[in-house]
Amino acid sequence: MNVRRLIPAAALAGAVALGATALTACSGASAGGGAKDGKLQVMASFYPMQFLAEQIGQDHVKAATLTKPGVEPHDLEITPKQTGQLGESDVVLYLKGLQPAVDKAVAQSGVKHVVDAAALTKLEVHGSSGHDHAHEGEEGHSEGEAAEGHGHGEAGEDPHIWLDPVKYAEVAKGVGAALEKADRDHAADYRKNTDELVGELSALDAEFKDGLKNTASKTFITTHSAFGYLAERYGLDQEGISGVDPESEPSPARMKELQAVAKKDNVSTVFFETLASDKTAKTLATDTGLKTDVLDPLEGITDKSQGADYFEVMRSNLKNLQKALGSK
Repeated sequence: MNVRRLIPAAALAGAVALGATALTACSGASAGGGAKDGKLQVMASFYPMQFLAEQIGQDHVKAATLTKPGVEPHDLEITPKQTGQLGESDVVLYLKGLQPAVDKAVAQSGVKHVVDAAALTKLEVHGSSGHDHAHEGEEGHSEGEAAEGHGHGEAGEDPHIWLDPVKYAEVAKGVGAALEKADRDHAADYRKNTDELVGELSALDAEFKDGLKNTASKTFITTHSAFGYLAERYGLDQEGISGVDPESEPSPARMKELQAVAKKDNVSTVFFETLASDKTAKTLATDTGLKTDVLDPLEGITDKSQGADYFEVMRSNLKNLQKALGSK
């Protein structure tokens, strides 16, 4: 992975207001811009943003994404064609700092109707085990790299807000309010769709709470430290093999530390993801006699994904966690 995350934290208090004011309807285009089909043209930076646009916009929105299926979002490079498509969009939904190439393209596009998901909920600091610091022996990045955006952010903020159904619901509310402002003629529909989506996310949250309430272990090991919000929400401990970068090689000291963690915390499974190499996960599993399984960070949907959409993949993640943690 060539790019790391750099996301400024923002208070939740002004989230919905920000989402509402970030978009103002074009003069004479209250029904959704200049598209021939009359639909609001929404460009999403990657899958979790596209899913919100589709679920909330439904028939009133034509949603596209800059990150095609199978592309690791952090590695995305914007093509001239995509830059042109971005500039023609009525609305842009993105998560500032997650994809620097997108940030640059958005800033240069001249698009007025922009929603930053990072400003719609409160970002937090998570280490590879949910702590606010890196593990001893884990290879880190230099200060120079951090200055260039290599890391979670200036204060170590974790961008993976969509993996917590509660935080994702907060983002959905802000996106819904923004679409209402961009397309006032269909505001009631956007409001209704937002309420329905938030209800589904609340139900998903209840499923995770109930499903992970009684487990033999609370610790899971994963190649990508993407599950800090999920772990915190449901009382689990995340141990990342390579920290925020699933492609980097962990140090021998880190591998030795994880072997000790696996033994101490009754860990049965090492998780890997669909869009990154499973090499380190399988190496650790072989060395410790553990199994491997998929825990999908949902940065994109592909043929290898364990589900067709956000809800299906999240429920697959829940089942895999229950199996690995010994749910009772």
